Amino acid sequence: MTVTWEELRWERLADGVGRCRLPGWDCTAGLVLGAGGALMVDAGSSLAEGARLHEAARRLAGHRVTHLALTHPHFDHVFGAAAFEGAEAYGAYGATGTGALFAPGGQGREALRADAVAEGLDARAAREAADALVPVRQDVRGEQRLDLGGGRQVLLADVGPGHTSHDLAVLVPGSPAVVFCGDLVEESGEPQAGPDAVPSGWPAALDRLLDLGGDDALYVPGHGAVVDAAFVRAQRDALAVRFGVSR
Repeated sequence: MTVTWEELRWERLADGVGRCRLPGWDCTAGLVLGAGGALMVDAGSSLAEGARLHEAARRLAGHRVTHLALTHPHFDHVFGAAAFEGAEAYGAYGATGTGALFAPGGQGREALRADAVAEGLDARAAREAADALVPVRQDVRGEQRLDLGGGRQVLLADVGPGHTSHDLAVLVPGSPAVVFCGDLVEESGEPQAGPDAVPSGWPAALDRLLDLGGDDALYVPGHGAVVDAAFVRAQRDALAVRFGVSR
């Protein structure tokens, strides 16, 4: 039996599109529903959190999650991925299971585990999640469309580099259109630029987000409240100043 977004304390954004703000790091997890498929956008910060997300998605969709889009390879967005068994996982080009980031035993997994523990995730939970990371076998180069059934089309776009070298955005066309931005956009604090950020490319990545969604879209940040195009433009301009990028 399906339930409503409100019953699960999720935020409904458009018809068949919603998101929740997860506790701890205030990460966004998004869900897009089609007649025969369901796309989860990001997977939470642990296996337990991923399992809770998957159960909520099942109740909202009436079936399992069939597709999983990981906006970028940081622990708070990917460590729940193994809970989505059977889902086809997508990432921006380079963040794949054949590369170092998610490869079994690879340095990328160890770096994610260490970062998670440093940020306060329980050490055992971090180890379990790192060991269980699913291969991201679907490289998105440029743009790729997904058909979730019943006329529901979703566009995955490799819009980075910026927050990381591998930033994936998700556009859900409609009235309004919805753009899941990952951590290219943050509302609840200043955008975080870690050692894997590409500051010189970040403002241009936000230009690509704006090209995707246009003036009237809802832009869903990786952390914080939903924003509009004016907010994204202002954050783009602030990042250009912060990083000394000529416009």
